[in-house]
Amino acid sequence: MTHQPRLNSLQDRHASLDRQLAAEGARPAPDAATLAKLKLAKLRVKEEMEKLRASR
Repeated sequence: MTHQPRLNSLQDRHASLDRQLAAEGARPAPDAATLAKLKLAKLRVKEEMEKLRASR
């Protein structure tokens, strides 16, 4: 079974979270809770991508 469609979706999500992090960080007063939530979500996506790559 190929994991490529799921991997592509995760890569898109990872990039989206990265953009959201950059936008929040660029605000004059970034919200620490929002930054933490986005960073955690990005880490979880990265971990799932690594699992898929390892299971090939």
